[in-house]
Amino acid sequence: MPLTRRDFAKRSALTGAGVALAGTAGVLATTDGALASQDVDTDGTEGKADDAKAAGPGYGPLVPDPEGILSLPAGFSYRIITRTGETKLESGEFTPQKHDGTATFEGRGGVTLLVVNHELKGARSRWEHPVPLAEGLVYDPAASGGCTVVEVRKGGEVAQWVGIAGTSTNCAGGRTSWGTWLTCEENSDLAGENGMTKDHGYVFEVDPYDRRANRAPKPLKFFGRYDHEAVVVDPKRGHAYLTEDDKNPNGLFFRWVPPKGFRHGRGQFRTLADDAGVLQAPKCFDSGGRYVDDLSRATKIGTVYGVDWVDVPDRDAREVPVREQFGEDEVTRARKLEGMWWGDGGAYIVASYARDDDSPGEPHDGQVWFYDPRRRTLTLKVRLGVNPDVWKDGAFDGPDNITVSPYGGLIIAEDGEGLQHLFGATDSGRTYPIARNEVNIGTNDEPEFAEFTGVVFSADGKTLYANVQEPGIMLAITGPWKRQPRR
Repeated sequence: MPLTRRDFAKRSALTGAGVALAGTAGVLATTDGALASQDVDTDGTEGKADDAKAAGPGYGPLVPDPEGILSLPAGFSYRIITRTGETKLESGEFTPQKHDGTATFEGRGGVTLLVVNHELKGARSRWEHPVPLAEGLVYDPAASGGCTVVEVRKGGEVAQWVGIAGTSTNCAGGRTSWGTWLTCEENSDLAGENGMTKDHGYVFEVDPYDRRANRAPKPLKFFGRYDHEAVVVDPKRGHAYLTEDDKNPNGLFFRWVPPKGFRHGRGQFRTLADDAGVLQAPKCFDSGGRYVDDLSRATKIGTVYGVDWVDVPDRDAREVPVREQFGEDEVTRARKLEGMWWGDGGAYIVASYARDDDSPGEPHDGQVWFYDPRRRTLTLKVRLGVNPDVWKDGAFDGPDNITVSPYGGLIIAEDGEGLQHLFGATDSGRTYPIARNEVNIGTNDEPEFAEFTGVVFSADGKTLYANVQEPGIMLAITGPWKRQPRR
């Protein structure tokens, strides 16, 4: 049953447009002077909360790295796990280029497994180190992207192998509750375009535990064919949520409803037909019942929109791209829909930026929304104002990959202009730096720093993994992690 505009308006009138939130999904605000609702201290330790507030969030200023790789707070250290052109796969080839979305999985005996996307687009000849065409694991032999699986053993030893090859522009994705990785193609070339021999624009499943399960890769066409970014799966209801990074018109945030009786689990997606379930796009409305055309319209932290879902007419988009199959008043769009992470009973969703010329609302340098499937609402948690100085520490812009921290709040990978950071946002909206990329891929006169990607904690919460996309480095960050204050 859809959440009608009248019902949502009535609910909003009773509770207030800034609906009160409980638990760790408190309102976040990450710009100087941004407004945020006050969190209610619910743990009964008022003195401790005041002490934490006085200490402030984070771990202090970043200390420049003499090695020129990664600046971290005092007491923290990093280790390079893989590096393109230096470390090698089990088969002897070098680690592929352009590390992107990543997830961790707990192995036996203290082993950590990571599945890593490689955002390689177009023909294999374009890249010095494409994902190797491992026998039995290739979808399209003309495509250069895919995933690698990295095994970090307790003693520090590292092994790598191919999880899937012959896919295109593997950007983000999502971890499933049954222990697999869904890798997303941010490219929708059809067979015959740009040298491709098969259609692209799909989601594929990669099993880090069972190499045999990855043989004969099958596109999960029921998720639709478009420029995918990320995907998460609701472990309770079974719905999948997906983001699209595209423009003219702006992309969409999707929901896939599984067919009746379907039960998720390892290998179960392969049993579904290409048209299984229903793919839907959102139609949002505000507390007054007014239709919202684009998420850039929201300018205040704590804005809550009701969400209805509209069926996608042709999910495989043979003739018309999915996002163009809707009229002006039928769906709600957003520019640069990027990373997602499931946590706190819902999906955190990133819109990386919105500018005057590509979005109808107010310009911003990043939003993070929280979709609550139980209440069918989107709540604006983070809004970054337009960054006035991209070469200044602390002025973050361009959020991309995201994860929920076991120490409270969010950890966000920056893909903006100028300096590039990993930064945290507490539940009450205070931000703090965690790392700064020091690998200059430009010149001394015109420095350039690549984006951070694939930010994710190990299962035990002791290690934060993240990638620097160029020149292609996976890093393991350790240190005195601590619970962040809520205020």
